[in-house]
Amino acid sequence: MTPNASPYIPNTDADREQMLAAIGVRSFDDLVQEVPAQHRFPELNLRPALSEFDLTAEISALAARNATPGDYACFLGSGAYRHFIPSVVKSVVARGEFLTSYTPYQPEVAQGTLQVGFEFQSMICEITGMEVANAGMYDGPTAFAEGALMACRITRRHTIAVLDTVDPRNIEILDAYTRHQGCEITVVGRDDDVPADAACLMVQSPNQFGVVEDMAALAGRAHDAGALAVACVNPTSLGMFRTPGECDVDIVAAEGQALGVPLSFGGPYVGLFACKDVYKRQMPGRIIGRTTDTKGRVAYTLTLQTREQHIRRERATSNICTSTALISLLMTTYLATLGRSGFQKVAELCYHKAHYAAAEIDRLPGYTVRNDGPFFHEFLVECPRPPAEINRALLDRKIIGGRDLGDRTANGMLICVTETNTRAEIDQLVTALAEIAETAALAKTRGP
Repeated sequence: MTPNASPYIPNTDADREQMLAAIGVRSFDDLVQEVPAQHRFPELNLRPALSEFDLTAEISALAARNATPGDYACFLGSGAYRHFIPSVVKSVVARGEFLTSYTPYQPEVAQGTLQVGFEFQSMICEITGMEVANAGMYDGPTAFAEGALMACRITRRHTIAVLDTVDPRNIEILDAYTRHQGCEITVVGRDDDVPADAACLMVQSPNQFGVVEDMAALAGRAHDAGALAVACVNPTSLGMFRTPGECDVDIVAAEGQALGVPLSFGGPYVGLFACKDVYKRQMPGRIIGRTTDTKGRVAYTLTLQTREQHIRRERATSNICTSTALISLLMTTYLATLGRSGFQKVAELCYHKAHYAAAEIDRLPGYTVRNDGPFFHEFLVECPRPPAEINRALLDRKIIGGRDLGDRTANGMLICVTETNTRAEIDQLVTALAEIAETAALAKTRGP
């Protein structure tokens, strides 16, 4: 065996010799001679190998150190949300037909994958009120950034106006996507004029503080300036609030994780993307269509593929590829299981439970709910102590607290409540917050 032999690569010595000969080199060392010798086989500071049994035990012990929703009451959201997922969702996704979801280059052998993609698009259009949707993006924030680039292509302008209530993390990703595209980002307030040369006005609703924005008014301001309205939305909120389509938004992006995708410590997730029909030719990614074959049977196929694998690179709108196929199946199964009334019920439960929690917390001495508008299931709380300290104290009570927004507002914490939070959990949080504030007040009275 050659030094680079691997038990996971089933190539024989003869196979390797044949491949090396085909590319015109005598040995593997000749193949990598451009790599400095000291970097070819560096010494790795690795522990001795473990048996599968011992390794499983060690990984399980490490995992047990995590504070996970379910074991802990969880009030952390800000982009990734814990929702109830019916057991049928996992059962459907685990079927063998879906284990290798991939780009359906050959429609004749990928009708199942294509049908799921078509249903996925149809459901996105239903919940957003838009006319056309694509087959999925990598995640919500990158889909939002792709929306800005799409607006620049449509308007032939290169100034991107972003409302100042958009989450700074989304703006950072937008900057990464646009900094080498000749675009300029300008942050504007609710009362500011949209720049005359703006390609779009980018809005997030609910925004970084949980407030539901007036998308119709903001879309009108964008259109008055000759710009497009691009919105990033929480899809669950659309179960009870006006859809972007009803608000005359041009391009919509969203993170689909809340719709049947487990938290999974941050991913993989799926980005949703929809727009008005007139702009579909500039939409990134792929669109799946339904037609009939030569025998009159229903058939599905890719109808728009503006990716660089399919057309000239300079004309491609993006390189969105295949990573979301299995995740979009989760979302499609989840929405099909809930149905229209179930989707609305989830949104209503989130809304009412969050408002109950906010009212109870606002009554506590030292805590003030600071939202400057209607909210869905997240709200900003001004705390008597730094949120980091409060969250550490909450963890001792098996509670995962809210997101620390102290860098944006004094002692601000963004608390999230979903349908999975019971009244007992909410009351437990309220009691814990009261005790933490009381402990802090006593410590302050006693002095050092």
